[in-house]
Amino acid sequence: MDDVVVGPVDLAARVDEALAVQALAFGLTEDEVGVRRYIVLRHLQNPGARALGATTADGRLVAFVYGMPNDRRHWWSTVVEPYLRRTGTEGWLNDSFVITELHVHPDFQGRGIGRTLITTLTDGSRLPRSILSAIDTDSPARGLYRALGYTDLARQVHFPSAGLPYAVMGAPLPLLRPLRPDAH
Repeated sequence: MDDVVVGPVDLAARVDEALAVQALAFGLTEDEVGVRRYIVLRHLQNPGARALGATTADGRLVAFVYGMPNDRRHWWSTVVEPYLRRTGTEGWLNDSFVITELHVHPDFQGRGIGRTLITTLTDGSRLPRSILSAIDTDSPARGLYRALGYTDLARQVHFPSAGLPYAVMGAPLPLLRPLRPDAH
């Protein structure tokens, strides 16, 4: 991570850069990017929404994360609530900080940038827990979330217009930190 700096980012001003990273990391089409642009800009207007970015020395945005306190009236909550109710974890929708998006440019993945972004963002929350959704497959992203203390609250969650099922995951805050290799 020596060649990138993590810090606050005006995501509304840099939304096109962020979505270019998300398109590469997540495989979005041009039409999907257009829809997401509207969604991101709308999300950033929510009370408590915060964003961080990772930039190179020349100012290029190579990763971002944003989230906000959960509001049970928001679309995401209304979709996941029945799934959480079935698993008895519906209470996670209360007093939770939602990680809405976390994406790292493929050339910068595997270097701890995603971990730094999500832990720094959630460290700034006064809420007792965090929730997120991720594609329900064994992936590096899900491995990262598990390492940070997230556990599955519901699986095989189907969002309208999403081709793949998702898992909803939750973790108490602060998120877990890995032990240093030299720690005993």
